[in-house]
Amino acid sequence: MKPVHIRYGLYGLLFGFVLSRVGFSSFDEVHAMFVFSDFRLFLAFAVGVALSMMGFLAVTRLKGMPPRPFHPGTIIGGILFGIGWATTGACPSIVLVQIGEGQIVAISTLVGILAGAAIYGPVHRKFFRWDMGSCTV
Repeated sequence: MKPVHIRYGLYGLLFGFVLSRVGFSSFDEVHAMFVFSDFRLFLAFAVGVALSMMGFLAVTRLKGMPPRPFHPGTIIGGILFGIGWATTGACPSIVLVQIGEGQIVAISTLVGILAGAAIYGPVHRKFFRWDMGSCTV
């Protein structure tokens, strides 16, 4: 195993620990965020998105990269992602944190994520057929 893999694995473990401590792995906390009854997690998420956006903008400007065109699958994908997150209380990274915490029900969420990834290709070929750009089906 290369040292870079160990370093990235340690970063992932640290990130998972932080996500767990902040409360992103708690269904109740995520539910409170989605129904706007508690803004703590919502604000943490918003700050993370804003910082990431500034970082991506800085990198694209420094490297002279052209902006990516809008993809029609973004809307459908965002809606499906949001429905899955609101229903299960987990996105793909959080489900791994939940499993690490011993939340057995997260295994069913992981199975759903893997099943969705598996059926995406055939569904896309049958119903959508738009250009995938750099993505492969």
